[in-house]
Amino acid sequence: MRIPFSYVWRSLWARRLTTALTIGGLALVVFVFAGVLMLARGLEATLVETGGPNNVIVLRRSATSELSSQIDRGTAEMLETEPGVAPAADGRPLASREVVLVIDLYKKKSNALGNVSIRGVSAHALELRPGVHVVQGRPFQFGTHEVVVGKSIASEFKGAALGSELAFGGDRWTVVGIADAGGTAFDSEIWGDVDQFMQAFGRPVYSSLTFRAANPGRFDQVKTRLEADPRTQYVELKHERDYYREQSQTLATFIRVLGLLVTTIFSFGAMIGAMITMYAAVANRTVEVGTLRAVGFRRRSVLAAFLVESIVLALVGGALGVGLAALLSFERISVVNFTSFSEIGFGFALSPGVIVSALTFAVVMGLVGGFLPAVRAARLDIVSALRAA
Repeated sequence: MRIPFSYVWRSLWARRLTTALTIGGLALVVFVFAGVLMLARGLEATLVETGGPNNVIVLRRSATSELSSQIDRGTAEMLETEPGVAPAADGRPLASREVVLVIDLYKKKSNALGNVSIRGVSAHALELRPGVHVVQGRPFQFGTHEVVVGKSIASEFKGAALGSELAFGGDRWTVVGIADAGGTAFDSEIWGDVDQFMQAFGRPVYSSLTFRAANPGRFDQVKTRLEADPRTQYVELKHERDYYREQSQTLATFIRVLGLLVTTIFSFGAMIGAMITMYAAVANRTVEVGTLRAVGFRRRSVLAAFLVESIVLALVGGALGVGLAALLSFERISVVNFTSFSEIGFGFALSPGVIVSALTFAVVMGLVGGFLPAVRAARLDIVSALRAA
């Protein structure tokens, strides 16, 4: 015979205080665990969504990022004439020669210096990346010392407001626009004329070239042909989204490892709390367990009943923890990306995968914490249990 679930529910309700305390402890651990996963997921989503699905980025072979890449002018000109490059609205190649550098700006809240990426772009940059929109002011004019800043930079750093001037590269640059890139990494960048940036920093080469593929399905053929050409053997072609996915891996892995380490420590406390709660339940219900065994319920039914109690506690605590973690979706943070060495702003991202992982983690804690007390209850001797009355 199986012990009905109503018995489990009444048992939990009868111990409301200890039940609530156990659920609270489990919820806090799951909250931390889910928050870590949401943080890593938010970083990955921010960077991966930065890349256009049909865009291709060209870097120097073996370069780990645009900061360490170099593309000379001759190669950039030749790449733009490649038949695999889609035409822009004006008929010219839909490509952008770009240079990426890092500067220091003071943060508004802490007044500490933070690294900020500046990106010099070509005339077709906005057409190449339709997700970037100038929402305040206007786009910068090429051939001038005007810049457009991402909304994350404008909100977090001093001197980045519309109409203000920024000092870097030995010159002053006027902020003429604020850009919204839809929560992608471009929100954490400052854009300006690539030639003006290169002149200011004395840089003779580009960092990368990005173009729209005329036929995305023929990417491998274009990649093979260009990388086999003696003039372009030193470059490497990547899907833009693959490139930004790689940029997220180091920091996302660090966040997960550090977060899981902290969560593991907390989880031991939660499991011990659940174990103590269940041991107390066994001690207080010795006669009940003896009665159940006397009326015909087998040991495995008693074991299953106590395990179900522990799992129910874990699921309720897990659901509460996930619910609390969902509130983090409204928050955005800024950290230094280990790959680009610059600040990047992103938010906590709750996904079905995060929810499943968090609830699974809660159930595992419940099983581990409730197994030994359940075994103890199942092994109680009928006569000794009834005599405890």
